[in-house]
Amino acid sequence: MNRPWLQLSIGILAMIAIANLQYGWTLFVDPLHQKFGWTKAAIQVAFTLFVLTETWPVPLDGYLIDRFGPRPMLLLGGVLVGISWVGNAYADTLVWLYANSIVGGIGAGIVYGASIGNALKWFPHRRGLAAGLTSAAFGAGSALTVLPISNMIRDDGFQTAFFWFGLVQGAVILVCAFGMRPPTLAAAGEPSATSSPISTDFSWSEMIRTPLFWLLYVMFVMVAMGGLMVAAQIGTMARSFGVADAPIAIFGSTIAALPLALSLDRILNGLTRPFFGWISDHWGRENTMFIAFTLEGFAIMLLLNYAHIPIMFVLLTGLTFFAWGEIYSLFPALCTDVFGRKFAATNYGLLYTAKGTASLMVPIGSLVQEHYGSWQPVLQIAIAFDLITAFLALLVLKPMASRFIAARSRV
Repeated sequence: MNRPWLQLSIGILAMIAIANLQYGWTLFVDPLHQKFGWTKAAIQVAFTLFVLTETWPVPLDGYLIDRFGPRPMLLLGGVLVGISWVGNAYADTLVWLYANSIVGGIGAGIVYGASIGNALKWFPHRRGLAAGLTSAAFGAGSALTVLPISNMIRDDGFQTAFFWFGLVQGAVILVCAFGMRPPTLAAAGEPSATSSPISTDFSWSEMIRTPLFWLLYVMFVMVAMGGLMVAAQIGTMARSFGVADAPIAIFGSTIAALPLALSLDRILNGLTRPFFGWISDHWGRENTMFIAFTLEGFAIMLLLNYAHIPIMFVLLTGLTFFAWGEIYSLFPALCTDVFGRKFAATNYGLLYTAKGTASLMVPIGSLVQEHYGSWQPVLQIAIAFDLITAFLALLVLKPMASRFIAARSRV
């Protein structure tokens, strides 16, 4: 088991097993509405609770993973994930549904923290690629099971789908738990798993006292906010621009613009993570951030001007997600570069809460759109944030991180 690529594969498999909790949820909303008569807004509260509990407890999860190792925590995560969806199969009240979502969010956060943290520790010289491949499994892993879940819901009902996929997903994570372990001796030919760009490993309490951490946190919030605004409102945007149901011919068939955009966005949101992670391993994290964030800013700028054209809406939202999803490989890699690998799960867990902070800003985008009756000011805010963070990465973060690493190496 002391082989980096095997450990990476185990983490990827565990991440695939939790992907449905976030990205497969949409398949159950209409069936729940039809059976119980709950409003869709009330049902979606369960999704919000899942995202919050999947994000905010990650620092505590990371601390426990760093302290006790990934195996016991991953066992707990697998049990919670299984309980969540199996419980949904029997939930007949909103309170029960919400409780199951909280349980699933906590379990998914544990799996996310363990898988990303272990990848960062096993690949000190290829952290961008390792974190990218692992996070890509969460971003695109549900693509493997969308059709089976849809078919089971259609043929046997959503409760059957919740029950069996809950069991399978939980079982997969439990199996992964027995194989996952922190690095001891790297396999022959692999870089040493104990090496680090700096000589000192920072604890979370030491890390949060550094200006560098807070610069990373603010940048993460700013760039995540723009992408989350687009992700959360893409359906509403498509209808506002009048392209949601516009037919697009592709490979001899005709598909409506919105579902085509959603499919393409999911694929590119997964592919971008290892792609830009690999680039950052060779060109530098900050240089790659500048390229990606600038690309996202221009993609949204073009979207603002050409979203009323169906094919352009599809292509430009896809480009936006391709330039956005890499934050989940670049930020964890850079965080571990500068603060060390020993407490990687805890430290990145704290930085990852920036996603939760950014998600709280998303409703502000809706209020701005309602006030002005246009998506233009919302998208302009996203463009500004992307370009500001791009130049912060190159002109402020890069020299600050270099000085920080040099200073710690002399300790």
